[in-house]
Amino acid sequence: MSTGPHVHVHRTARIEVARGARVVLGRGVVLGPDARITAHGGTVKVGAGARLGERAAIVSHTGVEIGEGALIEDWAVIDDAAPTFADVERPIHAQPARHAPVSIGAGARVGLHAVIGAGAHVPAGATVEPYAVVRDVTSRS
Repeated sequence: MSTGPHVHVHRTARIEVARGARVVLGRGVVLGPDARITAHGGTVKVGAGARLGERAAIVSHTGVEIGEGALIEDWAVIDDAAPTFADVERPIHAQPARHAPVSIGAGARVGLHAVIGAGAHVPAGATVEPYAVVRDVTSRS
């Protein structure tokens, strides 16, 4: 894990980094109360001045990139893994998960309780409304 200067991690926030994974926090990043970053694999890169609100969560298997100055509001979730359901006769839990990198552009805002899924890209300066679900629309499962 590497951090730039002036990073503020609330005392109740958690950062977990598995062997071979990386977390990079840029200058002035703020992790709010109970926010968490879990890097199972890949790299989680949080750009300078980005903020994660209370209980916001980032989960990475392949990679998540948060642009400079982005705001991830309270209880929002960014996860680069998603269930697959191509075989209608097999339970979802018995099918492999799909992993695809996620990117949130500079200055973007992810609203309260929003979910950003595998392969999604939020452009710079865009706003994801509260409770919205954004996923990779090119995915077939």
